[in-house]
Amino acid sequence: MDDKEKEKPLSFREMLQSVLAAAFGVQSGKNRARDFSRGKPSQFILLGVIFTAVFVLLIYGVVKLVLHLAGL
Repeated sequence: MDDKEKEKPLSFREMLQSVLAAAFGVQSGKNRARDFSRGKPSQFILLGVIFTAVFVLLIYGVVKLVLHLAGL
């Protein structure tokens, strides 16, 4: 990795990938080091909160759909 790439901020895709990997607990050491050196904590926190909200709403919607289809 050259110096320009080390200074370049993370792309949205890289941050989303890291948040998803963290949610499933499968983040590699290389990517974790990259996140700490090039990422901003505030961006990861915001993306993590948004991911969690979307996940909870998705689960809520699936449960409501299953209960509706079951006639309850």
